[in-house]
Amino acid sequence: MIPGDAGKVLRLHICASDGAEWLEEGTEDTSVEKLKERCLKHCAHGSLEDPKSITHHKLIHAASERVLSDARTILEENIQDQDVLLLITKRAPSPLPKMAEVSAEEKKKQDQKAPDKEAILRATANLPSYNMDRAAVQTNMRDFQTELRKILVSLIEVAQKLLALNPDAVELFKKANAMLDEDEDERVDEAALRQLTEMGFPENRATKALQLNHMSVPQAMEWLIEHAEDPTIDTPLPGQAPSGAEGAAAATPEAATGASTTEEEEARDELTEIFKKIRRKREFRADARAVISLMEMGFDEKEVIDALRVNNNQQNAACEWLLGDRKPSPEELDKGIDPDSPLFQAILDNPVVQLGLTNPKTLLAFEDMLENPLNSTQWMNDPETGPVMLQISRIFQTLNRT
Repeated sequence: MIPGDAGKVLRLHICASDGAEWLEEGTEDTSVEKLKERCLKHCAHGSLEDPKSITHHKLIHAASERVLSDARTILEENIQDQDVLLLITKRAPSPLPKMAEVSAEEKKKQDQKAPDKEAILRATANLPSYNMDRAAVQTNMRDFQTELRKILVSLIEVAQKLLALNPDAVELFKKANAMLDEDEDERVDEAALRQLTEMGFPENRATKALQLNHMSVPQAMEWLIEHAEDPTIDTPLPGQAPSGAEGAAAATPEAATGASTTEEEEARDELTEIFKKIRRKREFRADARAVISLMEMGFDEKEVIDALRVNNNQQNAACEWLLGDRKPSPEELDKGIDPDSPLFQAILDNPVVQLGLTNPKTLLAFEDMLENPLNSTQWMNDPETGPVMLQISRIFQTLNRT
């Protein structure tokens, strides 16, 4: 070996478990196993003729509390000059249990074990049997939240037609659009805002951060920290109402006031397009962090967004959906309830629902719950939309029981 190839010589402080301390020298290319062997020679732990003596000890880097690997060198373990290493005896493996102890433990486990199918059949052999169609029971006990989306899709179509037939359709639209703009700009989770302001963030910045991060406090806080030096951090968010919608609204009166049937149909079609634009303001926005996490697992962006939409931005549920049978599909989310079903007919026959469907705020509530199911509670507590939602829930529960 050419002198100098062995690397720099390091002086290491060795401490044994019995309190002994000494300096041990070694080059950077010395293996941890060789260093351990030298340490054992110094403190005469056991007989070195027995290879188990080396394997029964380990070296620990005191500063980082890392156990050093025998196969690696001092350089590879990033050990520096004057570092402290601990020479420790490995804990001896626990002795194997005796046969008598094993039998007693197995008997205890068997006593605590739940009965298997055969034991259950023997115990219930003398009981009278009942035939029950489980599939029918599961179908009858439908979950209201599962059916609510279908109901909302169909009710939105009815509400749009009713509003389009109203002589004051344009004014109703303007009112609905104003409500939506106000809702987008001003609705802020008060509890989340209070959390951020109590941390010391200005209220206007905290509000902006929450609006940009779907009212998520952790994400809003990260955004505030990342943009603390941004000169535009205090700039208000731009308005959400597109100018195209107002242009469409301005065009509506001319069509709505036409005398012919064709013109009236065109007016209704135009209003339908306007309401579609309203709905686009409520378009689903996938959680950016969840999208990145799921795409890192190998899924395509489109299927990740579909999964998050189906599962209301819940990352774990979206992952299970992607790995499972992917039911319900994204297409099924836009399917309404059967218009001829007794449930839908009962809902439409309810006078509270009929009155509510002529209120633009009800339409906005339906749209919001469709894309943000977690907001259902808020609309249930609203004095205008709450009675409508209560009637829908009661009708569903009544028909479900019968």
